[in-house]
Amino acid sequence: MEIVKKKFGEIDGRDVTAYTVKGNSGFELTCLDYGCIITEICVPDRDGKTENVVLGFKDIDDYANHSPYFGAVVGRVAGRIKEGRFSLGGRDYTLAKNNDGNHLHGGDRGLDKVIWNVETKTEHDKAKLIFTYESPDGEEGYPGNVSIRTVYTVTGQNELMIEYFGTTDQKTILNMTNHTYFNLSGDLKSTVLEHSLQIDSDRFIELDNGLIPTGRLLEVEGTPFDFRKGRKIADGQSSSHPQNILAGKGYDHPFVLNGDKQPAIRVSCEESGRVLEVETNQPAVVLYTSNQLEGDFLINGSVKAEPYLALCLETQKHPDAINQPGFPSIVLEPDGEYYSYTKYTFKVE
Repeated sequence: MEIVKKKFGEIDGRDVTAYTVKGNSGFELTCLDYGCIITEICVPDRDGKTENVVLGFKDIDDYANHSPYFGAVVGRVAGRIKEGRFSLGGRDYTLAKNNDGNHLHGGDRGLDKVIWNVETKTEHDKAKLIFTYESPDGEEGYPGNVSIRTVYTVTGQNELMIEYFGTTDQKTILNMTNHTYFNLSGDLKSTVLEHSLQIDSDRFIELDNGLIPTGRLLEVEGTPFDFRKGRKIADGQSSSHPQNILAGKGYDHPFVLNGDKQPAIRVSCEESGRVLEVETNQPAVVLYTSNQLEGDFLINGSVKAEPYLALCLETQKHPDAINQPGFPSIVLEPDGEYYSYTKYTFKVE
């Protein structure tokens, strides 16, 4: 295992550094200290050809000005918080309304837009990138001084483990995830509409017109949301189900994981033979099929933005949980520690 450092650019007068972890079998991970952004994951296809399987930019200005959270760690709280408001410990809090009157992915300057401190560690068959950030009390409206550590571990088995740790000096909320956009065709040769996806989930969360959870859990049985035995992403694009239409002819929905099967998620691309398996300790995953991906920018330096170019698998607790008493708690106490992990394993078939 080897880690290579290189200057990626500058933002706000500070250097942004890219870290490339080179594995033992063609696997490479490149990420930035800005937002812990994963810019590239290169893995072999069934013929041994190594290609990039995630969406990103070649320039730091594109990340600052155009990125729909490509590859970033988002938070303090991932997903939407209705009207940017919540109550905690008898106090009312107001957050940035950066998404149609709601709070999204940590606000105007969330964890995706700060430069983290980085420590590197390498072993024969393992390499770690340890990102740390001190989020001050009141940042983006959130209470508490929160110490956050995000660890990326690459193994010799083409695995990427992402772990999140957090502590606070006062009662607060924390619910982090990674927002990588995956496309297993390699170097964006095609959309993900023909990708097959399996999710071990019997229920998904209904959304309102603002894509905010209503609190209702809907059965996947007999709907295009039933991924238990696998189905094509294209099924959501062509669906007349009101929830697919609401999300822009596709998916932008939290699925409640059953919790009794690992890996809980499996993505496969027949074209390349690549397979992605996802294991997590989180109770939900938000599936977003980039239905709204558009803009005057080039992805990976050469590809024009278009819908369905990738899918996101945002493992987390349920969105807007702080305003939904029936959802798992995202409250972090001063004497507690936040911990979340997700492991991505790349294979071929």
